[in-house]
Amino acid sequence: MRILDARNGTRELRLILERRNDADPAVDARVREILERVRVEGDEALTTLTRQLDCRFIDSLGLRVARRDVETAYQNVGKDFLASLRTAKKNIERFHRHERTRTWEMRGNGVRLGQRVSPLSRVGLYIPGGKAAYPSTVLMNAVPARIAGVKEIVMVTPCTPEGKIAPEVLVAAGECGIAEIYRIGGAQAIAALAFGTESIGRVEKITGPGNAYVAAAKRMVFGVVGIDMIAGPTEVVIVADSSAPPAFVAADVIAQAEHDERATPIVLTTISSLAGRISDEVEAQLADAPRGAIARKAVENQGHIILVRSLQEALDLVNVIAPEHLELMVKNPRAAAARVTNAGSIFLGCWATEALGDYAAGPNHTLPTGGSARFSSPLGVSDFVKRSNIIDVTRTGFRRLAGPTEVLARAEGLYGHAASVVLRRGKR
Repeated sequence: MRILDARNGTRELRLILERRNDADPAVDARVREILERVRVEGDEALTTLTRQLDCRFIDSLGLRVARRDVETAYQNVGKDFLASLRTAKKNIERFHRHERTRTWEMRGNGVRLGQRVSPLSRVGLYIPGGKAAYPSTVLMNAVPARIAGVKEIVMVTPCTPEGKIAPEVLVAAGECGIAEIYRIGGAQAIAALAFGTESIGRVEKITGPGNAYVAAAKRMVFGVVGIDMIAGPTEVVIVADSSAPPAFVAADVIAQAEHDERATPIVLTTISSLAGRISDEVEAQLADAPRGAIARKAVENQGHIILVRSLQEALDLVNVIAPEHLELMVKNPRAAAARVTNAGSIFLGCWATEALGDYAAGPNHTLPTGGSARFSSPLGVSDFVKRSNIIDVTRTGFRRLAGPTEVLARAEGLYGHAASVVLRRGKR
């Protein structure tokens, strides 16, 4: 793992910290074509694209997953898996219940104001699949939706060329009460959710991560439907001092790097000797890592151990990077966390490995990436509700507000607004 001495500042460091989330024109062009085709042709285009890109047996299997397939999936997972899934679900539920917001109102002087909080009626969850299984992603998307009160949850997930979906994913859907599941993926699945087809009703919001085609499709349908965020390659920043075991740091670097060749693992430390030991540990652990080929590419292409002058400088860099995951392996992690303003999830101390957050701790693992933690938040219950402002005004309340309203309306040149107030002023 490359060690970069940034204690005197370098141009290379600035280049590392730049985010390159530019759209790929070729991907965008293909996605636009797919979206328009599904919008116009509906199920016919959806089936054709699925047959070409994912499953050659889609015509005989059908787009929708049968209930018996979910029931059979329970027979194909182990007891340990099911128990662990249920434990994780319980913890995720406990965490997200604290996020609930309620309808409220305030009164005074003839005016009653408030906000009505209501759940979205129908949402679509995109669960990556095909080559890998992500039951945890089902939980992280479905649980806050259920707590918010969403009645209809639709799940789409790509299948293998033979039409199979990992039983772990189907069991997770079963545990969350998701009955409407489709074996479709990619931009075509996003199109089906956004526009609707003959067999798939359109949704109000789409959540869940995916590849570059899915991300582009979500970006393009935003406005037709809501989306959670545009998820980019995963990232972790680990701030380490003399209290951090090098083996722990290296293990967490690899854990993040194994997601994707484009993953970004960064370590910040003030200690040159620790940087060397961490680099050696990463190399040693990569030798035996089951997904070592993927992790090695991420480490070699995007991984850095950066030497800084002080803990405060490290935390300042964290706020510039605004990482998806931040691990504070320092002597007083809670005090350090108080100085962090930009991060998706913050893990305090050597025992709070990021993997716990991915699966069983409870907070959501769908997090802002690519520096977007500067202005956005993890997926939560608030993503599945909408707020309506309520304005209830009596005649007394109107008299209090009419004057300022008329003056401001005329100042903006909106004389019709002013006239609507003046008209009422003349009524007894």
